[in-house]
Amino acid sequence: MQRKYSLAHSFLAVVVALNLTLLIVCLDAQAQIAFTSRRDGNSEIYVMDADGGSQRRLTNNRHDSWAPSWSPGGKRIIFFSNREGHVHAKHGWATSEIYVIDADGGNPQNLTNDPADDGFPSWSPDGKRIAFASDRDENWEIYVMEVNGGNQRRLTNNRHDDDYPSWSPDGKHIVFSARRDGHFRNDLLGLTYEIYVMDADGGNQQRLTENRGNEWFPSWSPDGKRIVFTMSDNGTEIYVMDADGGNQQRLTNNQRNDRWPSWSPDSKRIVFASDRDRSPDFDIYVMDADGGNQQRLTNSRRNDAHPAWFGSTFAVTPAGKILTMWGWLKQVNRQLPLLREQR
Repeated sequence: MQRKYSLAHSFLAVVVALNLTLLIVCLDAQAQIAFTSRRDGNSEIYVMDADGGSQRRLTNNRHDSWAPSWSPGGKRIIFFSNREGHVHAKHGWATSEIYVIDADGGNPQNLTNDPADDGFPSWSPDGKRIAFASDRDENWEIYVMEVNGGNQRRLTNNRHDDDYPSWSPDGKHIVFSARRDGHFRNDLLGLTYEIYVMDADGGNQQRLTENRGNEWFPSWSPDGKRIVFTMSDNGTEIYVMDADGGNQQRLTNNQRNDRWPSWSPDSKRIVFASDRDRSPDFDIYVMDADGGNQQRLTNSRRNDAHPAWFGSTFAVTPAGKILTMWGWLKQVNRQLPLLREQR
């Protein structure tokens, strides 16, 4: 009887292990990176697997599209584009607006419509709001709106530029780049950009960095512990720091430019763009969160930029299934001795 129990236990353990493996493999295969590419002429939104495979185009428009950002469930992607041909009220060029599409590229919708530039949208973790930057009030400021484009309101009010917003994973804060009085002065750009953080309603704005280089494109890690960003330092390089601004560390070190970092869902890797191998054109790269194991993912004819990582490995439903399966196995472990005694 003991042998029958051992065989049954082993068989059930193997079945559960196989199901867990298949589930994890399936989820990993769903991990996607959206990015911008000029490989087919103008700038369009593309998506690929996390290993660089299955690269495919989502938008097809004669105007440019940039900087995709995933909805929390991965069903939609927001970006900004100058496709409507609106003319900037002050500068006279075609303005950029915020758009949203389904993850397969279908159902495009225009969310903003004003005589100024709107750009660099970022979807809130609860899926209810979109933060973005706009120069509709003379200089660039951070705004927020509902996902249908409604209730647009300004969060920052500064006589210099605020740009590149990114939500904290709990949705309570927004990190961004800003030029403010008292920053170091850069001969080319004037006051330098530094990294700031504020509450999601625009309150309690605090400066996190104080360096002589310009710092752009902050991105909050999904575990909430760190912020990755770009800093000009003999070119541009990728840096990381704790969420309170401490422990700043340089992750990349080459003579070209590394920009636009984005975290993997497990906070263990960072995807970014670099022109290290094909200057002046950029490709998409990935590295470990400590800067190690840097690998190239794309190699197109022209610029690949603005990568944004989405993966469902830690989504509620799959995680629940895994926990349910492990709970089921533990329950079987408890019941098998009873079954053995009954036999």
